Amino acid sequence: MAQINDLQLKQLVEASIFVQSKAVTITALRETVLAEFSVSRDRLKAVIEELIHDYQERGVQLVKVAGGYRFQTRDSLSGPLQMLWQEQAPRYSRATLETLAVIAYQQPVTRGEIEAVRGVAVSSQIIKNLVDRGWIKAIGHKEVPGRPALYATTSEFLSYFGLDALRDLPPLTDAESLQTVFSGLKTVPEPESVTEE
Repeated sequence: MAQINDLQLKQLVEASIFVQSKAVTITALRETVLAEFSVSRDRLKAVIEELIHDYQERGVQLVKVAGGYRFQTRDSLSGPLQMLWQEQAPRYSRATLETLAVIAYQQPVTRGEIEAVRGVAVSSQIIKNLVDRGWIKAIGHKEVPGRPALYATTSEFLSYFGLDALRDLPPLTDAESLQTVFSGLKTVPEPESVTEE
């Protein structure tokens, strides 16, 4: 296998993470851009830690999310940077956010179990929207009559909310922390009728 010096390795890893639109794992780096080089996991981890340190005080940071690494802007800059985005962030109803929270904290969970926690029926459209967004998926069926689908969050959910793993979700007792996780989402007023869309 070919050798690569530390500077070249750091540059290659930085560029590889930079050009990806999703979080890149150490395994993916070793199997793609580093496949022809002799680079141990420990050496690669050290280079990534060095890059994380290098970007610590910059407007762009290297962060660990969804089991991999990606570059993202500092949270503190999101307000001024919003002026650059052409489209408005999608708005979600309170029912959608509550459904997502129940799935995130109780997974795997059936639609009936979500309804039991929320105390109201969950619209099929809410589940469809969350699946279409890539934040949840059906991971199987519960072995009870009717075999309802079991829902769980995805790595896209972790990535979107800047979480490395589910253990990084704030405790349910801390309402402010929970609000912080979903702060990037805008809510729309609930409709007057009882049915949720």
